Amino acid sequence: MRLKTTLDQWLTLHEIDRHGSIQAAATALNKSHTTLIYAVRKLEDQLGVTLVTVEGRRAVLSEDGKALVRRASSLLDQARDLEHMSQQLSQGVESEITVAVDHLCDRQWLYGPLATFLAENTTTSVQIIETSLSGTTDAVLSGKADIAIINLPVTNYPAEALGTVNMIPVVAKHHPLAQQADLHINDLTTQTQIVIRDLGADSKLSKQNVGWLKSQQRITVDNFDHAWQAVKAGLGFCRLPQHWLNRMGRHGEEQDIVQLDIAEAHRYQVPIHVTLPHGVKTGPAAKQLYALICAQCPHTTEKTEK
Repeated sequence: MRLKTTLDQWLTLHEIDRHGSIQAAATALNKSHTTLIYAVRKLEDQLGVTLVTVEGRRAVLSEDGKALVRRASSLLDQARDLEHMSQQLSQGVESEITVAVDHLCDRQWLYGPLATFLAENTTTSVQIIETSLSGTTDAVLSGKADIAIINLPVTNYPAEALGTVNMIPVVAKHHPLAQQADLHINDLTTQTQIVIRDLGADSKLSKQNVGWLKSQQRITVDNFDHAWQAVKAGLGFCRLPQHWLNRMGRHGEEQDIVQLDIAEAHRYQVPIHVTLPHGVKTGPAAKQLYALICAQCPHTTEKTEK
């Protein structure tokens, strides 16, 4: 179907409505009063609708004209968005970027900067994938991520420190370990341990293990959400990130969980970094989000305050 009208005609009508008269719109558009009157009359002929009426000494939009402009406003907004997107694409801005996030990372370290990025960049979609252990390294080495939030830096890839995550041993209040005094690491050997699965390569030989794993019985889950539910159910003990426990506390869900006081093993820390797997080939959108992550991370904030 061939359209009878053009975007420029609807823009003219929109400006008349916005400025309150044809004369004011002509001044704003840097066009003559006669040119706008001709444009409106032509549009009226094409549509078969009266678009302008005279009130006093001013030519303003009719009720039908105002109704059509309301519908045309969204059309004009979409046209502007298309032009903005085309401009960004012509400058090499990516239509989509992928961010790999190690499961230990506090998600607010990403989502805070991401909110700023999305407000400033309306043309780039973002894929977020969760990784762990060898999967975190693979996201960098394979180049499948434009930005990777990792634990330890990957060999030959520069990385910026974001912060550290405290890993806390916890158990349900009704679990036998919660009642045991003078707890030592060897006391955990006969207890069920809840651990997070390596989400990396399929080969068992390439899987990574981290931390104390000497329990005779283990429950292996995909993420900390499952681990939290398993701990609450009293299935065993687990080390969970402090930021996860804090979030559950804000939601009022921590009342059934206690921290284990294990001699010489109260907690350990994992450093979190961010890197650009594509290096100098990184696109402008990924660079922008990376800069926002670095600027808002706890490590940078602490360094600035000092």
